[in-house]
Amino acid sequence: MTVSSAPGKVYLFGEHAVVYGEPAVPCAVERRATVSVEAREDDRIRVEASDLSLDGFTVEYGGTSDGRPDVDVPASLLDAATGYIDAAVEQARDAADAPDAGFDVIIESDIPLGAGLGSSAAVVVAGIDAATRELGVPLDREELADRAYRAEYEVQDGEASRADTFCSTMGGAVRVEGDDCRRIDAPNLPFVVGFDGGAGDTGELVAGVRALREEYDFAADTVESIGDIVRRGEAILAEADPESDPTADLLTELGRLMNFDHGLLEALGVSSRTLDNMVWAAREAGAHGAKLTGAGGGGCIVALDETRETQTALRYTAECEDEFRAELDRAGVRVEEA
Repeated sequence: MTVSSAPGKVYLFGEHAVVYGEPAVPCAVERRATVSVEAREDDRIRVEASDLSLDGFTVEYGGTSDGRPDVDVPASLLDAATGYIDAAVEQARDAADAPDAGFDVIIESDIPLGAGLGSSAAVVVAGIDAATRELGVPLDREELADRAYRAEYEVQDGEASRADTFCSTMGGAVRVEGDDCRRIDAPNLPFVVGFDGGAGDTGELVAGVRALREEYDFAADTVESIGDIVRRGEAILAEADPESDPTADLLTELGRLMNFDHGLLEALGVSSRTLDNMVWAAREAGAHGAKLTGAGGGGCIVALDETRETQTALRYTAECEDEFRAELDRAGVRVEEA
């Protein structure tokens, strides 16, 4: 059996705009998906998945998941979860030139499903890494990130960017602009995450932004403005010492840009009342900045606050189901057992 894990992520800036070639800066955080893979004697796939949402659920199926398991989660999320697993398996088979390879797969995750923290990317990255290692053909990180992107691209009908899968593979803070992906230096920013217990439909939300962008010039300008925010934020990070705690001035500037970014995402229609209320609760508690993270529509917000005040405020915010501090994960994908 081979076991690999990969981290989730928060977006400092740039979600949605990254789909249109604008830059984005996601940061890996120490919440992980762990995938255990054991080769079978036949060509069947058996998957046991638990904790893919905050409350957790289990999915078991064989073959190509042609039947939908009877579990109490939205059908769109369940289809996506099994779709990502199948796509990861196909990428591993292709990489190893083993089209008939079968696997027993166990997935455990402390990343809420569909909540904007990169749960699917973490599962795909860890799954491909574990499966290819189990077949004796470990991939370098560049190929792993590329294959994970291709898996997400397939499941998301061509609407995926490289941001989530590259960040989960490499760890740390990364900059993604089209096919240009690289790590960047960043200090350990004091992320606080609030989760409303829900999830957005990534495909639907991305399609909604696309429709707005095609219909209105000012929506296209809004997307470009998000790219401008990312470039400004990247320049600020470039001046910071990654080995030291972030200064108050750095956090103030980054927080201001996060607030701008959230306003633009809200204008594009991808926020929600629960996300907005958590954002405002964080700001009123003294956070340097707060915004939704990921596709939106429900799920998570991320704030910058080195004190306990934002976490405490979120704990007593009606719309917030869970809150936690998220440390920057610099390791990326790693082997837990081989």
